[in-house]
Amino acid sequence: MASPSTRRPALTDDQFKELARLIKDSDTVELKVTVPESAQRFTINKLGLDPLDAQIRQVFFFDTPDLALDKKGVVVRARRVQNKGDDSVVKLRPVVPSDLPGAVRKSPGFGVEVDAMPGGFVCSGTMKQLLAPGTVKGIVSNQRKISKLFSKEQKALFAEYAPEGVTLDDLSMLGPIFVLKLKYTPEGFGRKLVTEMWLYPDDKWLVELSTKCAPNEAFQVAGETRAFLAERGVEVGGEQQAKTRTALQFFSKRLKAAAAAAAAQDGSTPAAA
Repeated sequence: MASPSTRRPALTDDQFKELARLIKDSDTVELKVTVPESAQRFTINKLGLDPLDAQIRQVFFFDTPDLALDKKGVVVRARRVQNKGDDSVVKLRPVVPSDLPGAVRKSPGFGVEVDAMPGGFVCSGTMKQLLAPGTVKGIVSNQRKISKLFSKEQKALFAEYAPEGVTLDDLSMLGPIFVLKLKYTPEGFGRKLVTEMWLYPDDKWLVELSTKCAPNEAFQVAGETRAFLAERGVEVGGEQQAKTRTALQFFSKRLKAAAAAAAAQDGSTPAAA
């Protein structure tokens, strides 16, 4: 991983124009920064964060072992949230809001968000369904069809954008991964700041700071957030990591290794990824 002093290149004029267009057509903007591994403990201490105040989340991703969905820009996820209901998501990333079908764009369960981070941005469209507590655990633990986690609208969105011939029930489970999420309003900031700690099974962390805002205040909030973090010595220009892709790649390697080990034990050759 890059050192805290590594700087991401600034956006070009064309990228900045594209970002402005995407923000104009989005519902929300989320400003994010990944904290370099070498600065994680410093940042947690500097911001006065206590992991015991965080909400525990258990996240399950679903994809093929070779991440065919990820390659097509489709994310399928289910989540359990402490003291709250479960939910499921079918996400498209990247998207151009104006290119989305009208029925999808107008759906109450669908939202368009721009994620902006130092040196880059991505626009995504998310179809979300709230589920009763225990739904995800029941289906995953009993190895029932994961399609039961998703609504008719989510299934239709998946069928439209997923690789040809791949169904929800064809997917492998990638995870789960535990996440600690802490929302609070720091003194001197005046906005909610979210800290997420993704705890990978290899004992590595991914720490991300973020705040959400309306599209028309994105650039002002970006400046305020950067200034707030800089005043506290929090690095905002280091190498950025995507939480979802990092998790997918981690568990994909595990699936492939398990398949190779099983094939070696059986004396057969595993199918090519």
